[in-house]
Amino acid sequence: MVTVQPQVKQQLSWGLIPAAGVSASAILIFGLLNLPAGYAVLVGSLILAFVIDRSLASDLLLIGIGMGIISTISVAADISYGNMLLMGTVLTLAVLVPFLIDRYGYRRRTIVFPVRTGQKWSTLERSYLAIVLVLGWTILPFYFIGSGAYQNWPAISTPDEIARLFVGVNAVGIWDELFFICTVFALLRRHFPMWQANILQAVIFVSFLWELGYQSWGPLLTAPFALLQGYIFSKTKSLTYVVCVHLLFDLVVFLVLVHAHNREWLPIFFY
Repeated sequence: MVTVQPQVKQQLSWGLIPAAGVSASAILIFGLLNLPAGYAVLVGSLILAFVIDRSLASDLLLIGIGMGIISTISVAADISYGNMLLMGTVLTLAVLVPFLIDRYGYRRRTIVFPVRTGQKWSTLERSYLAIVLVLGWTILPFYFIGSGAYQNWPAISTPDEIARLFVGVNAVGIWDELFFICTVFALLRRHFPMWQANILQAVIFVSFLWELGYQSWGPLLTAPFALLQGYIFSKTKSLTYVVCVHLLFDLVVFLVLVHAHNREWLPIFFY
């Protein structure tokens, strides 16, 4: 069993067509909720990839399996106990199944979750964590409240509801990095230059977040965020760091949602 490192690829290749098709299917499946069309594009893209490059097809298949598992449920924000259990189970399988196939089916280590890299965070990396908090505090209230997107999350007021919202927001944030970065991005990096793989994963990432609730002009925020997370991971090789960035951002998301549904609470935002 070997650890597979990203290979240097030519800037343009025929493999981009089926890879772009897999990413485009996410728009149909998660963004437009058109499952028949989304599945058709996904399957067609996998078949085309098999014709062009079987190695690429095997990796796109793992991405497709993960997306297919996710698509079996609605990922719209719902913090009821039953839905949290269901969504947690499905999202776990969406990461676990591709991981197990990669590890024991393909007998390699392309999908890894590097928690301890042995590298200290640089001054710039530590500073960026503070910048994330400031940007979140500045932008997110304007987005959620100004666009009304906060209404895509259930109203919360009791301690139990607030606790479930906190757990849900953070759990999904961690999962985002496990699936979109450590799985989708890592698989695409085997076949494409970083910038191409990053755009392809970001399309899937943003489509998922749209269904979750980041609608209206939300993609203007989520697309740069997804691209930055992919770029940062390509530089740091650290799941721990990108998760910390994401959780700091999600902390502000949580606080803004609590305030948006209870305007007398947490009067610390400007919008």
